[in-house]
Amino acid sequence: MSSKKSKHPKGLYYLFFSEMWERFGFYLMLAIFFLYMIDAQNGGLGISKENASDIFGTFIAFVYLTPFVGGLLADRVLGYRLSISIGGILMALGYIGLALPGDFAMIASLALIIIGNGFFKPNISTLLGGLYSKPEYQEQKDTGYNIFYMGINVGAFIAPFVASYLRNNYGWGYAFAAAGVGMFLGVLIFWLGNKHYKEADVLKPAAKNDMSLTRIFSIVILPAVIAGVLGWVLIPGNIFGSDSTDAFIFGAIPIMVFYGSLWARASAEDKKPIAALLSIFAVVIVFWAIFKQNGTALTTWAEYYTDREMVEGLEGPAGAIGMVQKVDQSLSTVPDYDGNFRARTDADGKVITKEGVSPYLNNLPQQDWPSEGKPLSLISTELFQSINPFFVILLTPLVVWFFTFLRRRGKEPSTPAKIMWGLIITALSTLVMVGAVFAGMNGAEKSSAMWLVGSYAVITIGELFLSPMGLSLVSKLSPPRLTALMMGGWFLSTSIGNKLSGVLASMWDKYDHKAYFFLVNCLGSLLAAFAIFLMLKWLRQIVLAHTGKS
Repeated sequence: MSSKKSKHPKGLYYLFFSEMWERFGFYLMLAIFFLYMIDAQNGGLGISKENASDIFGTFIAFVYLTPFVGGLLADRVLGYRLSISIGGILMALGYIGLALPGDFAMIASLALIIIGNGFFKPNISTLLGGLYSKPEYQEQKDTGYNIFYMGINVGAFIAPFVASYLRNNYGWGYAFAAAGVGMFLGVLIFWLGNKHYKEADVLKPAAKNDMSLTRIFSIVILPAVIAGVLGWVLIPGNIFGSDSTDAFIFGAIPIMVFYGSLWARASAEDKKPIAALLSIFAVVIVFWAIFKQNGTALTTWAEYYTDREMVEGLEGPAGAIGMVQKVDQSLSTVPDYDGNFRARTDADGKVITKEGVSPYLNNLPQQDWPSEGKPLSLISTELFQSINPFFVILLTPLVVWFFTFLRRRGKEPSTPAKIMWGLIITALSTLVMVGAVFAGMNGAEKSSAMWLVGSYAVITIGELFLSPMGLSLVSKLSPPRLTALMMGGWFLSTSIGNKLSGVLASMWDKYDHKAYFFLVNCLGSLLAAFAIFLMLKWLRQIVLAHTGKS
């Protein structure tokens, strides 16, 4: 490989830091949003885990549903740079709005974040792909997306530490406001790099067989809104578990039909690549349904079932930077009738983690409780969400090196095969959590934090095999005029998976033995991997035909 071909476009580095700060804001908010909703002791909303999981899943679902509209408008009308700027500003205002009290402020702020992400997320990824359209950069596209993905995770790694410091020392509102500041920094950096991606910001007019914007809004988006409202208001009972889930699924159906129509009306040249992308979109829903449980099910495991006591000697420095939560007996539960303090249970034998009490003490032996007047120092729960981005930063260079090593020997897996292996590795990560359940006697005792660290390490490898490769595949196979729209399709699959993650997490308390919860996730991931295995030859042929390499 010549040195000329080994270089990356300069715009990559501006997009890297723009995305880093955007993801800092987003993941700061996500790190504490679930905890904020279930907190009943320190100014949170004090709602149940089931309802909080449903709200969390619905929010992150809509966050990744709006890229369908944002990608469409960027392709046809606004262009990528303007769309990214609009999205970033709206998201910043949304984060700052979460610092304001009241239900209206929260709903309006979540709406701003959802709309803003729709303009920002698909278009910065598409703009990056456009930078690699020149022949001297094309061979480096996968690596470029890996580097870009590392920028995402630098922001995600820093975010929980800032969130922990601000919410422990000043309150929830200050932490949410910091997310807005980070987003504004991302927009500023994006503007500074404007000249480096100006040439890649090209409108893509509709082809002869493409729907007009007016037609798309009238027969896709408007029906989606109407279907969502009907699913929320008029459908008797909860078909899919909750009103919000019904609304989301019914609302997503017209959009899924639209993507099917893209394939049906495509030219003979475009049919196969669109079919390949739609097949990948359908399968990776399972990955996101598992991966996004880091904000719900895995946060629940960290909050209630993981040993979070500070190691002696670290309590002081950690407390100084806001990593420590304090728990004392004044908020603790009372012993069961038989004096068993290891787990407080209800009449059906389920572990109780009621709001208004200290959940950490529910399954902690009484002899380990703090003495009267001396709080127990715990690592803040949200810090566990920094583990995944930490491993992304650590492992991305190794994964890039590994694929480069295989490429030089002609043994690099195809992009679809990388996605398949990502799903297999994801299944293995759920088995680590099965081990955590047995080590903690199904929640009766605290389990070591290393189980969560191990699970995050494994799923991060799966993520690096799958997520950046999916973005790269969309950029490779999409018809040029539909690139941002198909990127919106990738995020639609993410959206559906995110909603399913909330649905799955809301069932947490319905599993008497938590191992079954994680085994269901394992089976789903293996089935998804098998589906790609069955399509692998067909997918390789399509990628080879359109890129010259598999």
